[in-house]
Amino acid sequence: MVKREIQIGTHTLSIETGRLAKQADGAAVVRMGDTMVIVTACHASSAREGIDFLPLTVDYREYTYASGRIPGGFFKREGKATEKETLTSRLIDRPIRPLFPAGWSFETQIIAFVLSADTEHDSDVLAITGASAALALSEMPLEKTIAGVRVGLVDGQFIVNPTFPQRKQSRLDLTVAGSKDGIVMVEAGAQEVTEDEVIQALETAHAAIKDICAGIDALAAEAGRKKLPKPEVTVNAEVKAFVESHALAPLTAAMRIKGKIENYGTVAKVEKATIAALPEAIADKKGEAKALLHELQEKVLRTEILDRGVRLDGRKFDEIRPITIETKVLPRVHGSTVFTRGETQALVTATLGTADDQQKIEMVDGEMWKRFMLHYNFPPFSVGETKPMRGPGRREIGHGALAERALAPMMPAEADFAYTVRIVSDILESNGSSSMASVCGGSLAMMDAGVPLKAPVAGVAMGLIMDEATGKYAVLSDIAGAEDHYGDMDFKVAGTASGITALQMDIKVTGISADVMRAALTQAKAGRLHILGIMNEALPATRTSMSAYAPRIVTIKIPVDKIRDVIGPGGKMIRSIIEKTGVKIDVEDNGQVNVASADEAAAAKAIGMIQELTATPELNKTYLGKVQRITDFGAFVEIMAGTDGLLHVSEIANHRVKDVRDELKEGQQILVKVINIDPTGKIRLSRKALLPSEGGPPAAEPGSEPAPSEGGGGDRPDRGDRPRGPRRDRGPRRD
Repeated sequence: MVKREIQIGTHTLSIETGRLAKQADGAAVVRMGDTMVIVTACHASSAREGIDFLPLTVDYREYTYASGRIPGGFFKREGKATEKETLTSRLIDRPIRPLFPAGWSFETQIIAFVLSADTEHDSDVLAITGASAALALSEMPLEKTIAGVRVGLVDGQFIVNPTFPQRKQSRLDLTVAGSKDGIVMVEAGAQEVTEDEVIQALETAHAAIKDICAGIDALAAEAGRKKLPKPEVTVNAEVKAFVESHALAPLTAAMRIKGKIENYGTVAKVEKATIAALPEAIADKKGEAKALLHELQEKVLRTEILDRGVRLDGRKFDEIRPITIETKVLPRVHGSTVFTRGETQALVTATLGTADDQQKIEMVDGEMWKRFMLHYNFPPFSVGETKPMRGPGRREIGHGALAERALAPMMPAEADFAYTVRIVSDILESNGSSSMASVCGGSLAMMDAGVPLKAPVAGVAMGLIMDEATGKYAVLSDIAGAEDHYGDMDFKVAGTASGITALQMDIKVTGISADVMRAALTQAKAGRLHILGIMNEALPATRTSMSAYAPRIVTIKIPVDKIRDVIGPGGKMIRSIIEKTGVKIDVEDNGQVNVASADEAAAAKAIGMIQELTATPELNKTYLGKVQRITDFGAFVEIMAGTDGLLHVSEIANHRVKDVRDELKEGQQILVKVINIDPTGKIRLSRKALLPSEGGPPAAEPGSEPAPSEGGGGDRPDRGDRPRGPRRDRGPRRD
């Protein structure tokens, strides 16, 4: 066994090999605190023939035994990958994939298992580092070594690999992967941080990454296998010359066409014509010719941008495509928006639910509940293709998580807005960033539904075209499909007018400098503010009225010691209220009660029933009570469920009462006033205080209809035949 330890801030990161999984091509166990991850790398014994892609798969798994737990549910073993596992698999794949040399066609698999999980350190960044270490130890020839770290921002201080408690206090949750030369991947959620704070966080991350990469290189030098030679990629000079001479001009003209469908169709015709015109001597080189045609498209794009200073669709580098917005487009949906930017269109809906609709998520470190969800769908017709419709794949989950992360910080607190919110983004057209369209559409859909967001959120996708030899580069705003495919960077930035809430960046070049990053962030801010301005014109503020089909949630507060009265034995009382009114009731441990119903009258009725059960007697208030027991010195009168008070013989009537039974009968309903509540909670009542000063009818006859148990009352002048009962307090109501 060989082991290396690296000091990262206040924590020690250890990487070891040679003890576990020794038959894998490369295996590393990465540990920080009591969190341990084993990562293995293997490749097939022979290369696949005739493929033009990298056959790499990455799988990350969290087993509940790592934290001493047994899975919940019927099947007591792990099933399909959770969302966290899928997202972490993507985090590993994205920075690792560009490291393989061109022409590598061996089936390659990276597998990461969480072996031990503490309550301090997350395993995802350890898995990124472990994947790089496993590949460095194997015989697979990689371009460089990478590592992954997380950076938090707590009380103005940047912390590398913060603990879970520190992350809860952090304004920034930034995951970074990079090599000693530069950063290659960024994933972040934030609480409106500034561009300068992002740059400082990236510099802090890169300093730690350099130390980890040095440790991996030292480990591989001592325990690694001898590397295989890199695949030789040869180009037939005759085929290359023919393709460039016959296809360059028509391909350039085709790629300058602005409309995607016509552009792609014309490019396909040029490719088909070029392949058909191959001379007989090289007619069998069709596969090589197709690959060269794709390289030629990249060359055309780079030449147009770096040499001519013009994008293929004629836009300026910082120009955003035309945007149109429609809100309230679906009549029965709580909130809906069609957001169209250029040839990218997203139909985004917002649905409001109650606490019962929250999503329960089981993870290696325990369970959690989500009250805000964003689901992203990418049907094949959005790009004019035909494919089987299956469940969400890694792309859908990843794009949805990015948009959700961008919007989540602007959600109102549950105490202020008790609804569960689900956003669904269906991409109807795609030529550019559909995830950023989902962010814009999601913000507008929630505002259309009446969700009081702290601020609207917009997103923009940035690109980079760079000549590494000369250092010449161009930063592009609102990149289209070809600029994303052939460019050197895909950088998505989302946020409010005040700051950034989410980042995602993938870089294909060796690395970019802080100056390039700063230029990209500055240009992204300008684009974001431009889009926010258009969104503000379409919907200036959250709608004050909700859809008629959305549930109304009314929140009231009851004393904690009264919760048992609302629930009742075995839940009998709360079930009775639900059956009588048809509402949904959610009772929190702190005494907050949420009553949800699309019928306002039903919600008001349920609230009245709850308030009757939990009401507390108030001094000088009048109640319609029921005589429970008569004694020689007075009567005990129940003024609300489970609460009674003493009506002394001297307070029964204006005249002297010889025998209480001459005035009252058990079961009789009478109006009484609370005249005293002593420190022990004992209540003194008066009937006399509600009677006319001389003679007059009794306050109430036996069998009279009961009045509400809480409300007005107090000392009032006589209004006629008898005092009126108090008006029921229906509690607060939120439209």
